[in-house]
Amino acid sequence: MSDLVCLGEPLLEFSAVARDGETVYLQGYGGDTSNCAIAAARQGARVGYVTAVGDDAFGREFLDLWQREEVSVDAITVDPQAPTGLYFITYKDGLHEFSYRRAGSAASRMRPETLPLDAIRKARILHVSGISQAISDSACDAVFTAIATARESGTQVSYDTNLRLKLWPVARARAIIHAAMAEADIALPGLEDAQQLTGLDAPDAIVDFYLKLGPKVVALTMGAAGTLVATADLRETVPAHKVDPLDATAAGDTFDGAFLARLLAGDGVVDAVRYANTAAALSTQGYGAVAPMPTKDAVQKALAEAGE
Repeated sequence: MSDLVCLGEPLLEFSAVARDGETVYLQGYGGDTSNCAIAAARQGARVGYVTAVGDDAFGREFLDLWQREEVSVDAITVDPQAPTGLYFITYKDGLHEFSYRRAGSAASRMRPETLPLDAIRKARILHVSGISQAISDSACDAVFTAIATARESGTQVSYDTNLRLKLWPVARARAIIHAAMAEADIALPGLEDAQQLTGLDAPDAIVDFYLKLGPKVVALTMGAAGTLVATADLRETVPAHKVDPLDATAAGDTFDGAFLARLLAGDGVVDAVRYANTAAALSTQGYGAVAPMPTKDAVQKALAEAGE
């Protein structure tokens, strides 16, 4: 049985790297909720993933990856009629740009009636995101069904806004994300996303907005400015763990996985954020989404060295 179940779309990753005057693409793995699942598993959590992959080489690679990372694949289906999605990362002036090839992916064909609802009912936390809902109308409906099933079963719901305006217009994103967030227990917005979605600028105002929607815990990630975490009874800005970042791909997903893993382990929200900030910072020390994600031992060592 998995304590944390993540639902969404995996994407095979190709990162552009300059070598000997030429650009080569390093293969990796991505997809926000898949990244979250792997990050949590590397912290020792019992994790399962809910998705569909194509009956192709990329889909088989993901199944092998999740099994290597000890993420349960019991709730994953293989769609022989659709491909596994992929994306490319290019870098310029210290920034990264994503180019996606995901239209019609197996994951985008998920529907409410195809969900493995028992896996959700047995979990302690269900994690989904805005991307999980943006990839198609049927996937959007599937996420709402998953959330409703979780709430009926006493499973907590974690939601990351992960706004991608290439996938849907901001008005639709705002309506759907707010509706989903109103049903969540744990809100994991990023500052830039939240500013676009709420129309607010100040972190405290944004946190108040989400608390009023319904979540009991809000962890607003603010990059180098740290994370503002709040509940009805506390509010604290936890400083970022200082590193010289190389590539920030999936740092937010690493934060999500590490934060949820520590909540499941019994940490309070401030300690869980401090741990997750450190895990996210360490994940920026290599290229791509999954490869540089730290293990529990690496995070604990970094915390000890920083005196945290």
